[in-house]
Amino acid sequence: MADQSVAAAPGRARLSPRKKQKITRGIQYVVLGVALVALVLYVDWASLAQNFAKGDVADKALPELFTIALRNTLIYTIGGFALAFVLGLIFALMRISPVRPYRWIATIYIEIFRGLPALLIFLLITFLPLALPGFEVPGGTYGQGILGLGLVGAAYQAEVFRAGLQAVPKGQTEAARSLGMSAARAQFTVVIPQAIRIVIPPTTNQFVSLLKDSSLVLFLGVSGQYVELAKFGNDLASQYANATPIMVSGLTYLIVTVPLGYLATRLEKRKGSGR
Repeated sequence: MADQSVAAAPGRARLSPRKKQKITRGIQYVVLGVALVALVLYVDWASLAQNFAKGDVADKALPELFTIALRNTLIYTIGGFALAFVLGLIFALMRISPVRPYRWIATIYIEIFRGLPALLIFLLITFLPLALPGFEVPGGTYGQGILGLGLVGAAYQAEVFRAGLQAVPKGQTEAARSLGMSAARAQFTVVIPQAIRIVIPPTTNQFVSLLKDSSLVLFLGVSGQYVELAKFGNDLASQYANATPIMVSGLTYLIVTVPLGYLATRLEKRKGSGR
């Protein structure tokens, strides 16, 4: 009997999975708290504020931060997104076309521009006048920035649109054709509008990605009235030997990207709940 009670004791001493989870979580909280305290004690907050949050240097960025840098960033982004939207839809239609050459062209474009670094695309754009003597991108510096973002964004947007087009039930097309519509008219009046509604959430994310990629415009050698947020912050940081302008530019990016990211998340949830 004594042996049985001894053998049964460990069983009674066992912790339930819920208690084990609470203990594990408590340990994690303690470790996290210790790490935060160590970080607070380690950081030289005065030096950090002096180099990354200096008020008088931040004031130097105004009002050009919004009237020039943010304005240009939005011009590059919106223009590039519009170009990517149109080209992406065209290449998506080509990708699912029954005509093989169309599929080949779209596939080659998408694979090349998704496979190459976006930075390389912008660098290549600067050499276009050498490769094509006499050729100038319409819109000058703005046109070059929009072209770079549009070419890169179109490859990703094409795949987004392709998924949306293939998500539209085939019965929609069949119903439209039964009403006497041609294949092209059914595609443009029935399928494409539904596909665009389907891809609104990922398209919003694509806009955010292009907004961040607009920082690559600095590799076009932009200056003066054409600078975007990243170039603007970097120039001021070099001028004042202080990182505050870079932090201010980063916060300005967040002012735009965080609400857009939240919007994309809300749209995805609404789309999921509507199924």
